[in-house]
Amino acid sequence: MRIDLHCHSTASDGTDTPAELVRNAAAAGLDVVALTDHDTTRGYAEAVAALPAGLTLVTGAELSCRLDGVSMHMLAYLFDPEEPALFAERELVRDDRVPRAQGMVAKLRELGVPITWEQVARIAGDGSVGRPHVATALVELGVVPTVNDAFTGDWLADGARAYVPKHETDPFEALRLIKGAGGVAVFAHPAASKRGRTVPESAIAELAAAGLDGIEVDHMDHEPATRARLRGLAAELGLLATGSSDYHGSRKTCVLGEYTTDPEVYGEITRRATGAFPVPGAGGAGSGAGAGAGTRADV
Repeated sequence: MRIDLHCHSTASDGTDTPAELVRNAAAAGLDVVALTDHDTTRGYAEAVAALPAGLTLVTGAELSCRLDGVSMHMLAYLFDPEEPALFAERELVRDDRVPRAQGMVAKLRELGVPITWEQVARIAGDGSVGRPHVATALVELGVVPTVNDAFTGDWLADGARAYVPKHETDPFEALRLIKGAGGVAVFAHPAASKRGRTVPESAIAELAAAGLDGIEVDHMDHEPATRARLRGLAAELGLLATGSSDYHGSRKTCVLGEYTTDPEVYGEITRRATGAFPVPGAGGAGSGAGAGAGTRADV
């Protein structure tokens, strides 16, 4: 059983539509795929409607958080997207994304880059605009060769010349909100030092005591030694250890199913969740709570 619990679509900063994502997941031989767009659930309905037979969809989101000045991401699985408190917090983060991206465009123009807001808005389309869309514009302009090359101190990394902060949730508050919506919380790529500063392991222990369910161990931004260390930390703290591709379509080099989650860990995630249920293919038939999750959420 092949399970990928961290994927993005055009609802945020991926290049596959939600429908394309689930079709590509099935073609890649996955049995379970999670749709975890940044701070939004707007891709749910389309993904459910296109879900092929034999593929199960886990609905989720990747929430933007910050702890002691360090940016971090919290994967929330199988929560109720209609729950008012978590819905309101996602709206706060989402609504701050446009002025933030516009601020980055302004800073880049001050640095002599001929980027425009219209270019970034075109790249983002209907998605929740973010730094990867600005980075893609820099690639189009020939400023950097790849999206990853835009996330440096010269351009868009935390604290870089064109960086603009956005509203980010305190992770302890995020845990409270996720749990209040019946969801399961996993700290995404906790040791991805290539992206910038990471939170210390002591903070992970505090989050575990506050209700964190797991940490994403197997990830493209974790070297083998880092994965081994995180797996040991998860065992020490009683946390689930997940694996995921962090797939973004053609925007990043990772591929669907590059890293996967153990079926027993997946089973424990589904047992802990009370806000929604995994959605079986085809076409969302017999889908339960998760299928209707996109009717109001984050539109």
